[in-house]
Amino acid sequence: MRKWQVTGQGEPIDVMAQTSGDVGPIGPGELLINVAACGIGLPDVLMCRGTYPLSPPQPFTPGQEFAGTVAAVGAGVNTPIGTRLMGVAAFMVGRGSFAQACTTYEPMSFPQPAGMDDATAACFTIAYHTAYLALVRRAKLVPGETVLVHGGAGGTGAAAIQIARAFGATVIATASGVQKTALCHDWGAHHVVDIMTQNFVSRVDRLTAGRGADIVFDPVGGDTFERSVDCIACEGRLLPIGFASGRWGGISPEILAFKNISIVGALGGGFDRDIMLTMHADLMALHGDRKLPSLIDSTVGFGDIAAGVQRVADRQVRGRIVAIV
Repeated sequence: MRKWQVTGQGEPIDVMAQTSGDVGPIGPGELLINVAACGIGLPDVLMCRGTYPLSPPQPFTPGQEFAGTVAAVGAGVNTPIGTRLMGVAAFMVGRGSFAQACTTYEPMSFPQPAGMDDATAACFTIAYHTAYLALVRRAKLVPGETVLVHGGAGGTGAAAIQIARAFGATVIATASGVQKTALCHDWGAHHVVDIMTQNFVSRVDRLTAGRGADIVFDPVGGDTFERSVDCIACEGRLLPIGFASGRWGGISPEILAFKNISIVGALGGGFDRDIMLTMHADLMALHGDRKLPSLIDSTVGFGDIAAGVQRVADRQVRGRIVAIV
């Protein structure tokens, strides 16, 4: 089979190479997936650069998300061969989805509904599961609250805009530049702050009449996360989702205490299977009701995966890019 591997440390276009080889034996709890499409995201860039915490030893096949069909299963797996699945590949052990076949584990895979195309399914799981888990389950979003979404033009930020709006929130998004702010409006944000020309702290304060946002969804980290305490409401919840800026933000317990605010963690891997399946079913219902518009910026062929990862690295993608295998 054909596959892409990371063979060094640096920019994706320089350290990714197309090669061939088998996936290897399928162990207990594993599923072999014939990949139909794979999502390309920022973690793939970070794995090439050697800065992602779950990067396996080189050489390895990257690619976190997939849509495909079960070709074989290991011991203890209940999913039948031939089932269409979407989910997260076993990238952390070097068997990612940038290949004609990958492996996954049953808790990391979910049913792909008949009405969802492969490209959409291949870039759905991480972004939407993260946004739903963070906003609905962990932050306990209440209709009428105000949600500030940083990085609204990125995949996870865009999903958060849509989820927050679907659950009755007023959504303020941040993005950089005219094109990205327009996308945030298209995805459902009520207000968008262009961080290239506006101060998001003062803008959020004006939009909320000084009250601040009830929830801050932040995949950016760093200074953005730290500055968000200046525009958050009393009893507000800060959600540290990621560190696209290069570092996690840090806030002292003293600030949390004096402002009566909370930092709320959100990671899908720590929940029981039945909880994750229920959440996935809720998301599929929202998708079926057309409340979650597509995040796809463009699609590429298998041979252009490295170039696609480089486009993400160069910040040339608005939303998500997907490779059709």
